[in-house]
Amino acid sequence: MTIASMQRKYEPRKVQLGPDGQRVATTAMIASLAAEGYDTVAAPFGHALVDAAKKDDKIVGLSADLAKYTDLHIFAQAMPDRFYQMGMAEQLLMSAAAGLAREGFNPFATTYAVFASRRAYDFIAMAIAEENLPVKICCALPGLTTGYGPSHQATEDLAIFRGLPNMTIIDPCDADDIMGMVPQIAAHDGPVYTRLPRGKVPTVLTRHKPDYRFQLGKAQMIREGKDVLIVSTGFMTMRALDAAEKLTADNIDVAVLHVPTIKPFDAETILAEARKGGRLVVTAENHTVVGGLGEAVARTLLTNSVTPRFRMIGLPDEFLEAGALPTLHDMYGLTVDKVAERIKGWL
Repeated sequence: MTIASMQRKYEPRKVQLGPDGQRVATTAMIASLAAEGYDTVAAPFGHALVDAAKKDDKIVGLSADLAKYTDLHIFAQAMPDRFYQMGMAEQLLMSAAAGLAREGFNPFATTYAVFASRRAYDFIAMAIAEENLPVKICCALPGLTTGYGPSHQATEDLAIFRGLPNMTIIDPCDADDIMGMVPQIAAHDGPVYTRLPRGKVPTVLTRHKPDYRFQLGKAQMIREGKDVLIVSTGFMTMRALDAAEKLTADNIDVAVLHVPTIKPFDAETILAEARKGGRLVVTAENHTVVGGLGEAVARTLLTNSVTPRFRMIGLPDEFLEAGALPTLHDMYGLTVDKVAERIKGWL
């Protein structure tokens, strides 16, 4: 809890009323991100994993009492003899997944991102990453996708896992990414950490680029533009694309480069786009500005003597507030309007 939130704890509560005079219900835990105008797919991870498991009888699923909240329940219902419920013990979850991998299985372990990155880190490092075992760690509630406060907001998970040798790291944008990602990480012979949008997940990328297909380790240009280049990952690619459309009203032409794979990093594509002169380069991520996409891009540019105008959009280096998710996204600058506003201010 922050000092500001402690002070507000004792303020009189304001009840929000709708047009009909009735109280408006809000929730801190929102399973699906608002995506106005986009079609959605229910539980794409669970369905994609079932499809992959039909082709690979070594795929097994494990969860730390969170199958329903990571969409692994779809797999559990379809293949109950290949699903393991480990209870609320993330260290045991990762150790068991490592053991199954040693026996030749292809384990997918799901939990919340905070529990994998903080509670089970040493077990992932020693039992999985050091041994380079093909355990796929798929984690819901990454970054600011819950309003439950610092105990559930994995705002630093990418920074934690970027420093871990052998670990492939993915931050998918939408259902298109997830459905393309699952068979590719299933075939990957090594550990993977992926953030996981869950519930009703929007289909964003193929709306803007119909031929888009997820490629492990590759960044892809989703939208061209001559004034600004946004390098984005996760659901911030959706927000970047919407902000780019909004900025056309101000005659600002914005390109959006989507980077779903954080490690290994597609430096070649990023450098090629950043070398196209005259554009402001902006990174956008649902992660602290410390140790995530922004710093990875900045390091890549500077160590290759590429020096465009550069700015970062991300979460601050602090423990975040609890509250309704739309309010928090506005507070911390992740909304479409706030992204567009900041880019206009930088030009």
